[in-house]
Amino acid sequence: MATIAFPAPAQPAPEPQQLPRNVEAEAAMLGAMMIDNRLADDLIDRLEPAHFYEPVHGRIFAAIKTLRSNDMLATPVTLRPMFDADEGMKELGGPAYLAQLTGSGAGLIGARQFAQQIYDLAQLRALITVGRQLVEGAMDTSEEVNPRAQIEAAEEALYKVAADGGAESSIKTFAQATTVAVKMAERALNSGGHVSGITTGFDTVNAKIGGMHHSDLMILAGRPGMGKTSLATNIAFNAARRWMQDMRDGIPPAESVGAKVAFFSLEMSADQLATRILAEQSRISSEALRMGKISKAEFAQLAAAAAELENLPLFIDDTGGLSISSLHTRVRRLQRRHNNEIGLVVVDYLQLLTGGGKSSNENRVQEISEISRGLKTLAKDMNVPVLALSQLSRAVEQREDKRPQLSDLRESGSIEQDADMVWFVFREDYYVAAKEPKRPVEGDAASVFDDHARWASDMERVFGLAELIIAKQRHGATGKVVMKFDPSVTRFSDYAGY
Repeated sequence: MATIAFPAPAQPAPEPQQLPRNVEAEAAMLGAMMIDNRLADDLIDRLEPAHFYEPVHGRIFAAIKTLRSNDMLATPVTLRPMFDADEGMKELGGPAYLAQLTGSGAGLIGARQFAQQIYDLAQLRALITVGRQLVEGAMDTSEEVNPRAQIEAAEEALYKVAADGGAESSIKTFAQATTVAVKMAERALNSGGHVSGITTGFDTVNAKIGGMHHSDLMILAGRPGMGKTSLATNIAFNAARRWMQDMRDGIPPAESVGAKVAFFSLEMSADQLATRILAEQSRISSEALRMGKISKAEFAQLAAAAAELENLPLFIDDTGGLSISSLHTRVRRLQRRHNNEIGLVVVDYLQLLTGGGKSSNENRVQEISEISRGLKTLAKDMNVPVLALSQLSRAVEQREDKRPQLSDLRESGSIEQDADMVWFVFREDYYVAAKEPKRPVEGDAASVFDDHARWASDMERVFGLAELIIAKQRHGATGKVVMKFDPSVTRFSDYAGY
């Protein structure tokens, strides 16, 4: 006898899962804020209207915040006119709902705990939103598939969730602030070189600025050919080498004036940058290295330098066209991988970054402003010094004195505003060399010989010297530092003869 197969009974559709929320806690906290405005003053900076699940509660919170910011009482009576036409309030019974919120004083006891719970639940909802967007983006193959871009966007979104509401934790008592200041002074004393921040590797520069300080944005600017990238690679190498040496010597990471370095090279490739550093350290011309014009002895010298620097904590990202948000994401990723020990970020150079908004296509000045603000935010959020290279306008070339000024910073005054320090690299020999008069030959007038002799004298005076002009410094005085520069190996060093 054939067996009759009956269809399986239909399963009831699963009920849609509700988002995390506690509307009762929201109501109790708002009631407590209207009963005791001192409590409101304590809580209004901890939350934002968007943290409330019930939209009406968010609007009530915003209204309380507005009244208190104007030093006005926030009670059901003073708030009522602001909600007479509120459609959402009408669904809850009209403005009389404000009085209902204050009907129970239970919220007075646990208002701060309610505020924390409201914030935590809002973060969970934000995480759910990020997760949904991530899934939808990964499932959508109708447009260009770019998993790496989606991963970076997800990391940025997660970081924004983590950073939301961080204002309270950033508030420090004066005692906390002075403790940090005393530790910095102790570090400078123990370093032996009066360096309270990360070392530049140059004693004369450290003496002027005290090292590169945490959360500082430093702008290193100069015209093409002045040696901006060379100085930046020198500084990055010096900081990384000092870190490596301090770790070998058993110095605790917190006491080291060196640093693991993240170098974002938007102009040169990683191998070009590595070639420069090897040339600097092996003292072999980078041009000779590229063209293979080196002897066996020099190659052995190069191999020895490469072996010595094999474990150098210098990490190079040569991705072109990075946006400021992608830069943030990559620095955070590096920090996670290296136990939050990345202590210096170098960006070569600022104008090659892109902004994240519509302004990137409409107004270059606004975009540069967004980028400079983003770099300062990166320095503060990561608590590391950020050294960003910048171009200068051609106005320098039109002046008799070619030394740069703050007004020469290209495309935006916000660079000067956002920076804690602004440095200019200036090499007079670059300009003197370009003015070489006609070389005298037999039969020329005496004046030709005199002109060339004067030029040769000027060239001898300035050759191999560079000035690092400290045009802005929040921590100390401005001025200049004279340095030696060897153009054949693109290496800066301290100059003792000044």
